[in-house]
Amino acid sequence: MSSYVLVHGAWHGAWCWDKVVPLLEAEGHSVTAVDLPGHGDDTTPLTGLTQAEYGRRVADAVEAAGEPVVLVGHSMGGMAITQAAEYVPDKIATLVYVCAFLPGPGGSLLTLADGDTEARVLPNLEVDEPAGVCRVAKAALVECFYEECDPEDAAAASARLGPESLAAFATPVAVTDDRAGSVRRIYVECVRDHAISITKQREMWAARPCERVETIDTDHSPFLSRPEELAAHLLAV
Repeated sequence: MSSYVLVHGAWHGAWCWDKVVPLLEAEGHSVTAVDLPGHGDDTTPLTGLTQAEYGRRVADAVEAAGEPVVLVGHSMGGMAITQAAEYVPDKIATLVYVCAFLPGPGGSLLTLADGDTEARVLPNLEVDEPAGVCRVAKAALVECFYEECDPEDAAAASARLGPESLAAFATPVAVTDDRAGSVRRIYVECVRDHAISITKQREMWAARPCERVETIDTDHSPFLSRPEELAAHLLAV
């Protein structure tokens, strides 16, 4: 049996994995869904938080598992799991990027997102510079994240979204090919994604080759829209 650590993306929390966790546990695996600092039930102030702090939170969860884990990151969670892999590469069996940002050394979320003209997040971003946080406009949440989801699930998820640290978007990860880059990588792309377009996803995994690429015909939130299909891909790791 394996240990899985699941990491959410921007504005979300560990709650986003609620449909996936029992599917993995039903197969006898150990599963931990992490709240990044300032997200979900964690009350850490968001201002100034970067991927260094996010990655450390993830690395702590990885070390707590007591064995090499399958470390899964969704969206911005791809940045956090990459940073965690720099901290504890020997504690991670596989990195799985679920329609996620996939950085190399010196990459930031904003540099990776640059030029993604098909994505709908940045055009709908509401920025509070004095507070150092941002949100996606309420009217754009379904379009960006939940178009293929059940409307009740989309509404419930939208209501739980919180702010996100601007510094986490702008500050590059501090990683190396010798450490983070040495860990086995798998990518799960989502072809109807309007937060990170399929064009951008394929650009990223082509630049940072993965052992395997799996495809789900859905939106940016397969943990809600296609939980069984996503779980099957994770179980196949």
